[in-house]
Amino acid sequence: MLETVLIIIYLSILGLLAVYGFHRSHLVFLFYKTRDNMPKPEKHYENLPFVTVQLPMFNERYVAARLIDAVSKIDYPTDRLEIQVLDDSTDDTTQIARAEVEAVKARGINASLIHRRDRVGYKAGALENGIRVAKGEFVAVFDADFIPPRDILNNTIHFFTDETVGMVQTRWGHVNRRYSLLTRIQSLMLDGHFVVEHGARHRSGRFFNFNGTAGIWRRTAIADAGGWEHDTLTEDMDLSYRAQLKGWNFVYLPQVVAPAEIPVEMTSFKSQQHRWAKGSIQVAKKMLPVILKADVPFKVKMEAFFHLTNNLAYVLMILLALLLMPNLLVRTQHGWREVLMIDLPLFVGTTVSIGVFYIVAHKDLYGSVWRAIAKVPLVMSLGIGISINNAKAVIEGLIGHETEFVRTAKHGVDNPKFNWHKLRYRARKGFVPIIELIFAMYFIYTIYIAITGKHYVSIPFLLLFLFGYLYVGTLSVYQRK
Repeated sequence: MLETVLIIIYLSILGLLAVYGFHRSHLVFLFYKTRDNMPKPEKHYENLPFVTVQLPMFNERYVAARLIDAVSKIDYPTDRLEIQVLDDSTDDTTQIARAEVEAVKARGINASLIHRRDRVGYKAGALENGIRVAKGEFVAVFDADFIPPRDILNNTIHFFTDETVGMVQTRWGHVNRRYSLLTRIQSLMLDGHFVVEHGARHRSGRFFNFNGTAGIWRRTAIADAGGWEHDTLTEDMDLSYRAQLKGWNFVYLPQVVAPAEIPVEMTSFKSQQHRWAKGSIQVAKKMLPVILKADVPFKVKMEAFFHLTNNLAYVLMILLALLLMPNLLVRTQHGWREVLMIDLPLFVGTTVSIGVFYIVAHKDLYGSVWRAIAKVPLVMSLGIGISINNAKAVIEGLIGHETEFVRTAKHGVDNPKFNWHKLRYRARKGFVPIIELIFAMYFIYTIYIAITGKHYVSIPFLLLFLFGYLYVGTLSVYQRK
């Protein structure tokens, strides 16, 4: 009886993961089905509107000057442009940013530094504080790790000639994609989101979200949606759904690229992932009931459900990981045919759909299929490796556990003076890496069980778990304070 219950629970978890995997396949289908529906502006402004560029930052000494300088070089009439540096820093970032702002002002550009002595509302609070005194009809936002190109406003602003457009999002590029194995894997993960997810959702008439940076808002759309709120860690996703429920249309431009820096530390990457995972669950709790009751098409509701609940898969992943060894022990008594008939199709339904998702994104951007295929196992292993970190975030979001907004450290790795060992911004110690290494040891023994039980077909999947937890846990221990 206990064995039957165990197998039922195991297969149920695997089945739920397969559902989320099949959803990714559906996004790939929508991506190809709608790929000719590329947006074009209705017309072009004869007189360009006033734009305020907001640069929120907190302790960004390595990249603050780079960002301000890049924004000051944007090709846009200086009498139609305002730059706001929204600084909440507690280190010498404020002095660095102020010096750069003064240099920009000396070139005749309207720039100002707004420094807060508290972090009320964190990034959302800084943006809301800045917009109160902003002059622009439109507001562009760039995080500190971005290097916006000169033509970014000219390539985006004309889409607002359609009075229903509330936000235009551009695609993130990666200035340090080739820096390390970690940045290469991250770049593919982000490309999957920006190429397939955003492209499919936007072109098929489903809701998609502003990514917190590298996008431009119509100021009235922000106000109409209720303004920036800071009751979730993903204020950008929250505002996006509120604005689209108000009837504002969003535009995604994959051909317009805003380069940015990918986290080079495992601990910084995990901090970023923790914030995104927890924030999405907070938004799901806040907005899903509203979305499901709203007068919007069924396809919009279903996509919003999968979008906002997708991180629940990390909790399922942990449960699956814990059940893999007892499942193998039980299945040893029944033989390998049952595994092939039941487990393997579900595993394939989950893993192949994820693999195709990332291969499509990589091929669309870089034209190479085989390189993408080689990276897919690494992407899957990293996703498994951060499952403990992200499951913790999901649980915190579900139970309402409040934590501060932990910004992702940026180091200006494109700077020739970059020195890993002298970085000031390093992640704090925590217990999660120890658990990740314990899971790695658990899977060493699980692989031993699979070999002795002659479950050879399971070994490639078990190796994904082993490598993921070992890689993430080891780097986390090595790179923390």
